[in-house]
Amino acid sequence: MPRYLLLTDLDGCLLDSETYSFDEARPALNALRAEQIPIILVSGKTRAEIEPLRERLDHQHPFIVENGAAVYVPLDTFGFQPERSRRRASYHVIELGTPYALLRDVLRQIEEAVGTPLQGFGDLSVDEIMATTGLMREDALRAKLREFDEPFLVNGPPKLIEEICRQIVTRGLNWTRGGRFFHLTGNNDKGRAAELLLRCYRRQEHGQHLPEEIETIGIGDSLNDLPLLLTVDHPVLVKRPDGSYDPDINLPNLIRAPGIGPAGWNQVVLELLRQATHEASRERAVNIRVT
Repeated sequence: MPRYLLLTDLDGCLLDSETYSFDEARPALNALRAEQIPIILVSGKTRAEIEPLRERLDHQHPFIVENGAAVYVPLDTFGFQPERSRRRASYHVIELGTPYALLRDVLRQIEEAVGTPLQGFGDLSVDEIMATTGLMREDALRAKLREFDEPFLVNGPPKLIEEICRQIVTRGLNWTRGGRFFHLTGNNDKGRAAELLLRCYRRQEHGQHLPEEIETIGIGDSLNDLPLLLTVDHPVLVKRPDGSYDPDINLPNLIRAPGIGPAGWNQVVLELLRQATHEASRERAVNIRVT
């Protein structure tokens, strides 16, 4: 098989949006592990949230947190230290985001400018986060340990939302939208972080003189995944819990998963692996005939 990398969002994709279970994706996870295809977790979640999940998944590969704000690379991943990284515990960490305290200050400024209360994660109690997200208490506590990204809730007409987004951009920052929250971020996104990590993988492949080109699969379900989907060779959109696809994502080569959440994730990954195996077999047959 050609060398693949799979980059995936978590909530609503690999993880069920209500239960946060990945049980329905186990067949595809096992198939990826059998083919030694790295799975790169790309999420709006914090490092504190992702690390316990990595233990449950037996995940050994890099991961991207808080909508592309930082890339965590286990120390033994590459034969070199990634550019712009610093060592932090068992990782090389590349920080791309804006400090959380600054984002909190900007959210207050925008709240005053638009004359409407904006509830960020920093304003919500643990109980309120649990009620809004469905997270268990320990997970909600981990979700509050934010370093670079402030999720916030907006209740109002489209014109209000447009003005809030304009206020963010005029201050030199960015916004995106996930499944439940809008997000106030710095000059980072999932695509930029993924591109940086992909350069590391390609440098590693070049250093080992491997002839195969890396092909990338990216899986998401909402607008904050669009930069990631624009970066990869095979972008995949998973159905939302109501069975629809996010209408803001429409790429010419987009693959639409046939199911919701981890069930759809599982179906589309297994099908892509089946196609890759078929193409590899056909190429070997051609090579044999030529020889």
